[in-house]
Amino acid sequence: MAIKQLTEEQVRTWTLAQKDRWWFENVWRGDMPQLTWRSALTGMSLGGLLSLTNLYVGAKTGWTLGVGITSVILAFAMFKLLSRVGLGREFTILENNAMQSVATAAGYMTAPLISSLAAYMMVTNSVIPMPTTLAWMIALSLLGVLFAFPLKRRFINDEQHPFPEGRAAGIVMDALHTSDAREGLFKARVLVVAGALSALAKLMQSHDIMARLKVGFLTIPEYLDGWLYKLMSLRIRGVDLRELTVRPDTDFVMMAAGGLMGIRVGVSLMVGALINYLILAPWAISIGDITGKVGPDGVTHYGFRAITAWALWGGVAMMTTASLLAFFAKPQILLSAFRGMFRRVSTEEDVLRDIELPMRVFVIGIPIIGAAVVIMAYAFFDVKPWLSIIAVPLVFIFTLIGVNSTALTSITPTGAMGKLTQLTYGVLDPGNIKTNLMTAGITAEVASNASNLLMDIKPGYMLGAKPRQQAIGHVLGILAGAIVSVPVFYLVFLKGGPAELVKDQYPMPAANIWKAVAEVLTQGVSKLPVSARWIALVGALLGIALEALRLLTRGRFWLSGVGVGLAAVIPFNTCFAMFLGSLIFWIAGRACKKPQTTAHRLLVQNQEPICGGVIAGGALMGILVILLENFVLAR
Repeated sequence: MAIKQLTEEQVRTWTLAQKDRWWFENVWRGDMPQLTWRSALTGMSLGGLLSLTNLYVGAKTGWTLGVGITSVILAFAMFKLLSRVGLGREFTILENNAMQSVATAAGYMTAPLISSLAAYMMVTNSVIPMPTTLAWMIALSLLGVLFAFPLKRRFINDEQHPFPEGRAAGIVMDALHTSDAREGLFKARVLVVAGALSALAKLMQSHDIMARLKVGFLTIPEYLDGWLYKLMSLRIRGVDLRELTVRPDTDFVMMAAGGLMGIRVGVSLMVGALINYLILAPWAISIGDITGKVGPDGVTHYGFRAITAWALWGGVAMMTTASLLAFFAKPQILLSAFRGMFRRVSTEEDVLRDIELPMRVFVIGIPIIGAAVVIMAYAFFDVKPWLSIIAVPLVFIFTLIGVNSTALTSITPTGAMGKLTQLTYGVLDPGNIKTNLMTAGITAEVASNASNLLMDIKPGYMLGAKPRQQAIGHVLGILAGAIVSVPVFYLVFLKGGPAELVKDQYPMPAANIWKAVAEVLTQGVSKLPVSARWIALVGALLGIALEALRLLTRGRFWLSGVGVGLAAVIPFNTCFAMFLGSLIFWIAGRACKKPQTTAHRLLVQNQEPICGGVIAGGALMGILVILLENFVLAR
């Protein structure tokens, strides 16, 4: 059954009250069971396991992806089979939705492990005690849930933003629970097969494991341009393209992520990557503002870490101005979210008064949890309380930036948002690198969790669920993710201590960027190259221009300021892989239009299960490969 949704014209022209009335009358499912004991426990179990996929993705790329689609299909198949053998009954569609809120929250809350906390350990050359890490991550995630409350109506109810992973989860759930059993189980099989093939491909990328199995000739190369460099040298301004990360790779996980994002976001990322890595970075290298290291071979090596430490300022500025312009273009939506805080609103004024997340939780909860975060920052990391207190209001601004990015791409640029806080505290507390890192951790990680809660709520809005129950599910997921991912992180990545945290295969780019920026800013903002300040100014103006074009064309303009700016903090090869994934599925949608064909059924109707399976299988195998290479083959 097709999900009921507003047309593009209705989204552009209807008022928020009209949209809310339409949703209540056409989508709302009343008191159908949602957050039950079995949906909560299933979500916590699957979410804990799938949170490990984000440790893998984060160690490679510096950001996290959702696990909602994978958990939805696995839970559906599990309870479908249990009902067939008489050991239970099937999930309702809203139980499955509540379950995915729990599971995705568990997956997303791992972000500090591969960014701010990892950078802190690298800077101080000390391992944070595990109980401290657990308490800190849980507190930040809970604060993120609270900051999301006032923004739900603007981004989901009014602007109807796609939140690609959340939308995909909603589509998959609708297909599973409204089709016959065979169709639902077919989606489960597609996901499992895609996951198995992705896992096999990731295993075959390990030279050590393939050599130990005596099938080294079957090893899949990480990059596909080796043969080309045997024929010719590819350079821009004298710089080898490989040093600019401009090379195709076999990262099927990132291709699948691009498939979930869609072609418009893929194109924005690709445009940003082409500008950043083929024009700006070679120019900055030529004038000496991006410097490399001379290797044993006598060649100067640059790479992603050196480039992004300079380029991120333009990207962050572009994302910031684009997000803020989008917000201030419709300030009445945010004001309406606070309308019921100080007076009782009737159901005639607000038909969703008893369904939406109550604003009193926001008003009471933020001061309490915010105070706990301030106390922890002082006790754990020696951050002066007044500096932490300033960080809490900043969270709101960064949440706007993060939500705009998540709404369009499913990627929350946690590291990029943190740089703005690092810049602020480079002025407020110059020379204190620990304060610089941990205050940025507060703003960026809280904004990240707020953005991802809205991602979880998106499918609930599509299917007629109660958002307040999904918020509770998000809290349960935070606990599950912390209990599973933190011990595994300490076991896998901290085996050799902070000095061994970064490896060539898993470079921890987010942590390295946070560390590099903190080191620069604690020496003073004046230490930034003049060219970096200029690209920040130009990026800010371009962000305004691109977002203004999007607003003037009512969403018809393809390029997104957030998407273009995001390319400055992601390697070119990853941007290309994501663009390629979006392009493949866009072409498939255009070429396979007949619903009765096998190609349409597989590549169009089951795009989300394919992408979700590839992400889950490849990422989990990536974690397993690390364990095998470090604890089995190393003996």
